[in-house]
Order: sequence, then C-alpha cells, then structure tokens
Amino acid sequence: MQQAEFTIDAVPEESSLTLEELAAICSVEPDWLILHIEEGYLEPLADFQAEWRFSSASLVRVTRIWMLERDFEAPPELAALVADMQEEMAKLRQRLHCAGIA
Repeated sequence: MQQAEFTIDAVPEESSLTLEELAAICSVEPDWLILHIEEGYLEPLADFQAEWRFSSASLVRVTRIWMLERDFEAPPELAALVADMQEEMAKLRQRLHCAGIA
C-alpha cells in the first residue's frame, strides 16, 4: 500500500473523506473498510457505496479497530466493541468535564 500523504492531525474536523482517502490516511486497504462497513462496525455518512463519505471521527475509529485487530489479534467484532466502549468513555469524560466534576 502506498504511504499516506496526510496525517490524522492534518484533516479538519468538519471535512468528509472518500473511502479511498480514509483507507490511505489510516494505512488500511479499501476492502478492509468495506468489510467492516458491511458488518456494521463502521458507518459511512451515506447509505449508498458510490456516495460513501466519512467524518474525521471515522479516522479515530478506524485506527482504533485496526490497531486492536493487528496488535492483539482481536476479531473484528471484539475490536469494534472495544472501540464503542472507548468512544462512550470519552463522551462520559467530556460530560464530567463540562459539569466541572472532572
């Protein structure tokens, strides 16, 4: 796979990415993304594959899932579950911070 020209930090939060751009930035194959979308572990911003776009939050999720699968040999469903839990913990921490509790 060709080395990505961008880094996650270089992608504006409000931008949307194509499947190919997301794959290149995250250093995964487009087929890997398609499989994870079909299984429901990743959600594109549109329902039809020709219109699939991805938010910057997808970058973090793809990276988390890929690293869990690669580093811990986790099956995709477990890696997605862990990513869900990490995202939920981040939301809860943000709520605590906003409430002045953290």
